[in-house]
Amino acid sequence: MNAHKIETALTEDGTLVLKGLPFHAGDVVEVIILQPQTAQHQIKSLETQNTNLYPLQNTQPYRYDDPTEPVALEED
Repeated sequence: MNAHKIETALTEDGTLVLKGLPFHAGDVVEVIILQPQTAQHQIKSLETQNTNLYPLQNTQPYRYDDPTEPVALEED
């Protein structure tokens, strides 16, 4: 599948006109329309979902007394 990305603005509600596409008359194409989201928009979207952006904020750090110790007991 050959993909071609073009960014354009709508000039009329509900109408989209694309010009300068690298396709020819009779070619079959699939059209997927995505509205780009800015980073600010994504943050607002997460905030409205009551999602905690920083779940570990103000939590105590983990402490490892012996980080090289095996995590499981050896079987006899």
